[in-house]
Amino acid sequence: MKSRSILFSLVMLAASADAALTKTALYGTWRLVTFTRTILATGETVDYFGKAPHGFITYGRDGRMMAIIVKGDRLTPNDLATVTDQQRADLFRTMIAYGGTYTFDGKIVTHHVDVSWNQIWTGTDQVRNARLEGSRLILTSNPQPSSTDGKMSVAVLTWERIK
Repeated sequence: MKSRSILFSLVMLAASADAALTKTALYGTWRLVTFTRTILATGETVDYFGKAPHGFITYGRDGRMMAIIVKGDRLTPNDLATVTDQQRADLFRTMIAYGGTYTFDGKIVTHHVDVSWNQIWTGTDQVRNARLEGSRLILTSNPQPSSTDGKMSVAVLTWERIK
């Protein structure tokens, strides 16, 4: 009977270790590698912000997260004092940025958005299906309207852990 109790304790300890590993799997900063979306109406898959988008996402031990993503070949204004309204609009359309808290159950990470670049996301939950492949984190959205053109899409973001 005592050996069963010890065995049960070891099994429970191993299960707890797995849960802790799952909980800490996201901690740190990740660099964007690829960002694609599949448009549901057509099945077409496109590079969301070009072939070489830039971005970072950070998951803190305190339960907070921040993300910024920009198109790879963005306009660079000559001078902030002379930026035109059209240039500002173009810059706005070629970025995504938000922050807040997050929860993670081992498969789904939910970003509880406190602040966002477009204000539409502020106060919302952005749900992402998550999986780890080596040093890469793959986040996939559920079907939702694209922030650039409103078309129903599924986005896939591949992130690489920064050492």
